Amino acid sequence: MKLLVLGGTRFVGRAVAQDAVARGWDVTLLNRGATAEPPEGVRTLTADRTSYAELSDVLGDESWDVVVDTWSGAPSVVRDAAGLLADRTERYGYVSSRSVYTWPPDPGGDETKPVVDGNPDAELTDYAADKRGGELAAMREYGAERTLLARAGLILGPYEDVGRLPWWLGRIARGGRVVAPGDPGRGLQYVDARDLAAWLLDNLVRGAAGAIDVVSPRAFTTIGALLGACVAATGADAELVWVPEEVLDSEGAEPWTQLPCWVPSTGELAGLMESDTSLAVASGLRCRPVGETVRDTWEWVTRAGMPAPREGLPLNGLPADLEAKLLARVES
Repeated sequence: MKLLVLGGTRFVGRAVAQDAVARGWDVTLLNRGATAEPPEGVRTLTADRTSYAELSDVLGDESWDVVVDTWSGAPSVVRDAAGLLADRTERYGYVSSRSVYTWPPDPGGDETKPVVDGNPDAELTDYAADKRGGELAAMREYGAERTLLARAGLILGPYEDVGRLPWWLGRIARGGRVVAPGDPGRGLQYVDARDLAAWLLDNLVRGAAGAIDVVSPRAFTTIGALLGACVAATGADAELVWVPEEVLDSEGAEPWTQLPCWVPSTGELAGLMESDTSLAVASGLRCRPVGETVRDTWEWVTRAGMPAPREGLPLNGLPADLEAKLLARVES
C-alpha cells in the first residue's frame, strides 16, 4: 500500500506515518521540512503546499493508493492538493474536527448534528469554518464515496503540540498542591493520536467514506483518572486539590484553556464530553488505557523537552496567581 501524508512530522500526521510504516507500507511525506525531523522509514518530498505551482511541481506525475491530510488552515489549500491528487489516488482521508458542528455541542450529539457553513474555496477564516470548508473541498474533488472525514474530538498522546496534556504533566511534575477541576468523576472523552491513526488507516483500506466522529465513548475515563495518571507517570510529590465548579467559576478560571481537557458538567461546554460516538466504535475504534497515553506522553516530554506552543494557538494552563487564589479559597 502506497500512502501519501500531507504533513507527517507533527502529532497526528506523525502518528499516521509511524503506523503506516509499522504495517510495512510505502510511505511518502510532503511538507516544508521546517518543523521537525520525519519519522524513520519514510520518504520526504519538500514543498510549501500553499503554493499551487510548487506543490504541482514536486508531486510530478507520481501516484499513491491513499492520501491522509491533517490541514487546519485555508480550505483552498485542501482544494488544491485534492484537485492535483484525485486522478492518481484512490481515497482521501481528511482529519477534520467535531468543531464543524453548530455551537453549543449537544449532550448525546452525533454525526447527524447540523454543521457550520463552509466554503471550499475560502482563504483562512476561523477554525470551524476552515475545517468544514476543507471537508467540502475534499469531497468536491474526490466525491463523497472516496472521501473519509475523521471528525476528531480532543486528541492527546505523544508529540502533542497543543499544550494540554503536556501542561498538566509539567505542572504536576513540579509537585506541591495542584488545583484539580471540579468532580474527579467527571467523564472525559478523548482519542490518543495513535488510535486515531490506526482507525483512519484501517477504514481507508476497507473503503469507508463519510463523516465519523472519532473520539472515545462517553465516560471512557475521567478527569480524575487522567490527573492521577499524571501523578503516577511523573512520580512527583503532588497533591491534587479538587476545587468545586462553583469556586472555579466565581474566580474566573477558564475551562478547556486554563484547565486543559476539562469542561464543567453544566453550561454550553458540557456537551464536549458527552458525545455519542457509537459509529466510531462500530467502525473499529479501539482506545488504549488513559495510563498508557499519559505515560507515553511523559516519556516523550522528558526525552524531547516541553513542546513549544503551536503557532497561532493560545497558551494553555492555569496562571500561578490564579492557582494560588483557588487553593486559598479551598483552604478557607
